[in-house]
Amino acid sequence: MLPPGSLRRTAALLAALLPALLLLPAAGARAADGRPTVTLSQQQAGKGGEVTVKGSGWQPHALLMMLICGQSAPGRGVIGGTNSCSNADGRAVTTDAEGAFSKKMPVAEPPEPCPCVVHVATVTGEQAFADAVFVVAGHPVAPLPKPTDSGKLAVLAATRLDGDSGILTWFGAPPARKLVFTVGNLGSAPVKDPVFEVGTAHGVFAPQWEEQQWRGTVAPGRKSQIELPVELAAGAHGDYRISLRYGTKVLAEQPWGVGRPWGVTLFWILLCVVVPAAVFRIGMAIVDKVRPRTPYASARPGRHRHPQLSEMTAKLPKLCRAPDTVPVNAATASPSGRTGPAAGTAALPWFTPESAPSENRPTTKGHS
Repeated sequence: MLPPGSLRRTAALLAALLPALLLLPAAGARAADGRPTVTLSQQQAGKGGEVTVKGSGWQPHALLMMLICGQSAPGRGVIGGTNSCSNADGRAVTTDAEGAFSKKMPVAEPPEPCPCVVHVATVTGEQAFADAVFVVAGHPVAPLPKPTDSGKLAVLAATRLDGDSGILTWFGAPPARKLVFTVGNLGSAPVKDPVFEVGTAHGVFAPQWEEQQWRGTVAPGRKSQIELPVELAAGAHGDYRISLRYGTKVLAEQPWGVGRPWGVTLFWILLCVVVPAAVFRIGMAIVDKVRPRTPYASARPGRHRHPQLSEMTAKLPKLCRAPDTVPVNAATASPSGRTGPAAGTAALPWFTPESAPSENRPTTKGHS
């Protein structure tokens, strides 16, 4: 049994710690329920005006997108996705180290009638959004559609990527595929024209989401095969991950290995070889044109044309024919009356009938 002094000290210690223990659950509950908020400098403005948007409770250094959307309410979100927003007049903003921001944005009329909101959502990282009621002066107003029991879509079969890379992809064209998957409606209401989000992630980076709407209706208890186009940036290569999201739930992920566009590498290699060779040939042609000519330049083969045959024969000595009236020498005539080789031509100066060897003339080889 503890002494009375120890009991008193223990009671005093518990009394001191009890307020702190009671405050811990409350603080934890506030942190768990803490959501990002958005406030506006004014609740109404006309087209062409400006409104200052302030926010707090966001992730530090997060990239946000601010849009004015129609057919929306803070409790129901943006009906129809960003197709109901003035996307061309949106503004991007980055939060500070405490998760707060403040930025002006122009007032534009959304494609859908009001009620309107200023919709702020994260672009990368953890998904979060917040809406603030805003009235666009002069913009038509229509009641929101009545809420119904929405259907629940779930992927029933494994997803796949269909398609092949053409020859243009080998030279750096954007790789493209079709994401094929089968969904079933597990709810009690039909799902008409559902809006999916397709995300592409490279390596360890967060996926970049893009909204794509499928035209069709999935009846309760039915299934449908859906094809959504997927396209990467030009020259993309490496390991990619394609994600499919409906609402806030990721339905499926599919890996995609993209080969390197070797055609681009081959093109640069050929460019590095052909261009210097062409420059060298042009430089040599210029040097050949501007350098002085020498007498021996015409003798180099392949540089100048060969002289024509007529030019060469014109320089040869001409042989003169004897006139046809020259009498035929009797000594040169053959017994048959036909003349010899010299008939009808002039006698050669070094050959005469007297210089012909005679059969009775003694030889000069020696004495007999």
